[in-house]
Amino acid sequence: MTTTHAFWLAGAPATGDDTFDVTNSWDGGVVGRVCVPTEEQVEQAVAAAHAVRGEFAATPAHVRAAALDHVVRRLAERSEEIARLITAENGKPITWARGEVGRAVSVFRWAAEEARRFNGGEAQRLDTDAGGTGRLALTRRFPRGTVLGIAPFNFPLNLVAHKVAPALAVGAPIIVKPAPATPLSALVLGEILAETDLPAGSWSVLPVPNDRMPALVRDERLPVISFTGSGPVGWGILDSVPRKHVTLELGGNAAAVVLADWSSEEDLEWAASRIATFANYQGGQSCISVQRVIADASVYDRLAEKVVAKVEAQVTGDPWDEATQVGPLVSEDAARRVEAWVDEAVAAGAKLLAGGTRDGATYAPTVLADLPDGVTLACEEVFGPVLSLHRVEGTDAALAAANDSKYGLQTGVFTHDLRTAFRAHAELETGGVIIGDVPSYRADQMPYGGAKESGVGREGVKYAMEDYTYERVLVLTGLAL
Repeated sequence: MTTTHAFWLAGAPATGDDTFDVTNSWDGGVVGRVCVPTEEQVEQAVAAAHAVRGEFAATPAHVRAAALDHVVRRLAERSEEIARLITAENGKPITWARGEVGRAVSVFRWAAEEARRFNGGEAQRLDTDAGGTGRLALTRRFPRGTVLGIAPFNFPLNLVAHKVAPALAVGAPIIVKPAPATPLSALVLGEILAETDLPAGSWSVLPVPNDRMPALVRDERLPVISFTGSGPVGWGILDSVPRKHVTLELGGNAAAVVLADWSSEEDLEWAASRIATFANYQGGQSCISVQRVIADASVYDRLAEKVVAKVEAQVTGDPWDEATQVGPLVSEDAARRVEAWVDEAVAAGAKLLAGGTRDGATYAPTVLADLPDGVTLACEEVFGPVLSLHRVEGTDAALAAANDSKYGLQTGVFTHDLRTAFRAHAELETGGVIIGDVPSYRADQMPYGGAKESGVGREGVKYAMEDYTYERVLVLTGLAL
C-alpha cells in the first residue's frame, strides 16, 4: 500500500487537495504519494514565516544550537532508513545514499557549532582620526529575512541540509521547496525538525509544483533566495527579482587536469581510479562530476588506458545491491538526453572508448576521445556518467583548456609541484581548485560555489550563514578608549 506523506506548514503536518506520486527510476515502482499545498496554504506558510522573523532572530543561540543538535542525533539514529529512502526516490546506489546521510549529519553538526559562536561582534576603535575621538564601532550580523530554499533532486537530503541548517543557525525562517522528483527526504527532515522547540513558522517544507513557483519567488516577504539547480532556471530567478539577495549554485563541466610530473604508475593509478569513480558516482549527476580529463601528452596514453579499464570495471545496475557503484539516472528522460548528446558527439567524429549504451533510465559509464569543438558535450554540463579525454602539450595549454568553458565550479589538478599548485589557484577561473585529486572533492564546511555561469554566492555552513545575514554597525560615543 502506498504511503501518503503530509507536507510541513509552519512546523506542523498538513495535507492539501491534490497529490502526486514519487517513483523509483530503477524499476518504476511508486515509493510514496505526496500531498500538494494549496495556494492558501502556501500563503499561510509565508505569512507565518514573515510574522515570526523578529522573534526567531532574537532566539538565544543555545536554543537554536540545541535544535540543530537534535537533528544531528535523529539523522544519525535514522540513517539507514533515510539512506534507503534516498535510494528509493533518487535511484542512487545505497552506498552513496549512506554517504549522503553522513554528510547531512555533519552539516547540521557544524551548524550547531557555528550557532554557538556566530555573530559575536567585532569591535573597532574609531579614534584613528580626530573626528572619531571617544567613539567605538561594534559590528554584528542580523538575518536578512525569510529564506526561500529551492533544492535539486541529486542530493535530496544534503542539499536541503545546506539551506536549512545555516538558516536555522542564524535565526532566519526558511521555506524549503524540494525537487518534485525527490521530496521524501526533505519531508522526513521535517519530521525531525517538528520534534524540536523551534518557533512555529520558522520553517516549512512545501512540495510546490514548479509551475507555481514564480509567484513565490517574487513574494516580497521572502527577501533571500537560495537556489541549487540548472542554469537557465537559476538565472531566470535572478533576472526576475533583481533587488533580492539571491544565491545560485548552478552547473559545471568540471575538469581533471593531469600534468607531466604526475607520471609514475602509482600516480596514474590513483588519478585513473579517482577519475573513473567520480565521473560516474551519483550516475554523474553531480555539479562537480568529472566531465573533462585534460592530460599532458607525456602521460595521456598510459592514463587513457587506465581510465577506460577502470570505467569499464564500474559495477552498474540495481541501486539496492551493495556492490553497485553506478545506478540509474533520475528518470528515463534524463538518460535519453545523455544518449542523444553522446550520439551527437560520435556522429560528429568523437571516438567512443567505453560505454555509449542505454537501458531504460540507466546509461552505461562512457568515455570519449577526440571530442569535436562545438558539440553539446563539449559545451554543456552532461549531468550523466560521461567523460571525455583531451591531450595537451604542457602546463600552459592544460590550464588554458581547463578555463575554456563558460562554467567555473571546481577543477582538479594532479601535480606534485607546489609552484604549479599556486599558479593553478591563481589562474583557474573556478570557485575551487583541488590539488592531487578530482574536482569532485567537497568538504561541506568549506566555501563552495562557482565563477562565470556556475553561479553566485557561496555555500558551506559558515559562508551560507554570512550570506543569509547582513552587517549592522553600532557606534558608541563618549567613551574613554
